[in-house]
Amino acid sequence: MLYQFLLNFVDSFSFLNVFKYLTFRTGLSFFTSLIIVLIIGGTFIKFFSKQKILNPIRNDGPEDHIVKKIGTPTMGGVIILIGLLISVLFWADLSNLNVLFCLYIALSFGLLGAFDDYKKIKYSNSSGISSKLKLTFQIILAIIGVSFYVYFNDYQDLTNLYFPFFKNLIINLGWFFIPFSIFVIIGSSNAVNLTDGLDGLATVPVILVAACFAFISYVTGNIVFSTYLQIPYIEGTGEVSIFCGAIIGSCLGFLWFNAPPAKIFMGDTGSLSLGGSLGAVGIITKHEIVLAITGGLFVLEAVSVIVQVISFKLTGKRVFKMAPIHHHFEKKGWPESTVVIRFWIISIILAMIGLATLKLR
Repeated sequence: MLYQFLLNFVDSFSFLNVFKYLTFRTGLSFFTSLIIVLIIGGTFIKFFSKQKILNPIRNDGPEDHIVKKIGTPTMGGVIILIGLLISVLFWADLSNLNVLFCLYIALSFGLLGAFDDYKKIKYSNSSGISSKLKLTFQIILAIIGVSFYVYFNDYQDLTNLYFPFFKNLIINLGWFFIPFSIFVIIGSSNAVNLTDGLDGLATVPVILVAACFAFISYVTGNIVFSTYLQIPYIEGTGEVSIFCGAIIGSCLGFLWFNAPPAKIFMGDTGSLSLGGSLGAVGIITKHEIVLAITGGLFVLEAVSVIVQVISFKLTGKRVFKMAPIHHHFEKKGWPESTVVIRFWIISIILAMIGLATLKLR
């Protein structure tokens, strides 16, 4: 809104032309969300603590979690979403379909996560709403978002699936693009949700993936850079970099409070929203497979749960001491900080590999 308001005065004040640059507005988006979260974070933590909006601890989790993490406020995703929403409303082009799609996914999945957190807090258990009900809501929300996105999108190659490392390996998914997109959004949302189990564990990988896609969305929306990199040019995609900048700023501000020992957890309010948003960005930029690479840590966490469940149902035995896999290493005796930092290192490596796919074709 502020960006579009300032454009009305460009003819009178030439220095306002700087707001037309995506890089400048992305930077503003980053700093705006960062400052907002840092300002309101402490107040929200005190309020949540006073109102007993506390994180229920898994009874079957690592034993020291019951001692260290009990009494810690949750639903910190509210803080992230406030910073994200205000920043995007200030600096993005709100007439851009891609921005609206990202906002819809972020807010709708955030509300679903908030409802799940509310159920956990109300009944003082870590279960929340049932997995089937949560998945049903996710599917409905994703169907609505993707359907509107496809209906109003005039990009001719929208249904194409591009493969990294290959210039001409392209598959037209046709109508299968819709269920594929729904899978990407839901898969990404749940993968981030599963990763959010230790202080700061999910926050930094989300920042890294968002940073990668801030760059990817910028070059995808720039005909010169996209031609040079031999990736599809998609008009209007550059605006998504502002959304990604807001994610980075909000998460970085939240990390100030979420760093070990965490003063607040993001809860499903944050993890479902952020994961779904990254999935939406991957779809918009036509880099869904690159999303799986840069967010490989999230994929690993999700796969560890799937493997654990299948193994136990088929053989009665568990592959890991506990799933998701970060708890497996805790059970093996790794300190929480060691698990978190080593997983961050893995995320950095995967992010670099994901970016390298832009040039290695």
